[in-house]
Amino acid sequence: MGAKYLSDEWFTKVQELAEEVNLEVPAAMAAMKTNMTVTSDDGDINFSINAGKLQQGHVDDASTKITVPYDLAKKMFVDEDKQAGMQAFMSGKMKIEGDMGKMMAMQNIQPSESQKLLQEKIKEITE
Repeated sequence: MGAKYLSDEWFTKVQELAEEVNLEVPAAMAAMKTNMTVTSDDGDINFSINAGKLQQGHVDDASTKITVPYDLAKKMFVDEDKQAGMQAFMSGKMKIEGDMGKMMAMQNIQPSESQKLLQEKIKEITE
């Protein structure tokens, strides 16, 4: 059974899946901390990508903050629709604050095999 994207249950399942696949993160990604705010009619959802791992809430020392609408976040991060991300950025639907250089560098990092496996499992459990 799936969990609604970005719900408490979803975050718990993603954490369990990361442990299950023994998540390994490329060194360049391990040094990154990014705060995310996903906006929705039900209120904003804050989480971070800290050393390549998702966690609820923001971290104090993130170099970058991304704000994006819920439906777009799901397309970008669950469906892996890179085109949606570019269109959102160009149209102003996605707002990025902080170190743009680090964000651009992220585009060139190749995911580890365990990251690819985790992404597939996240797709399977996400409603």
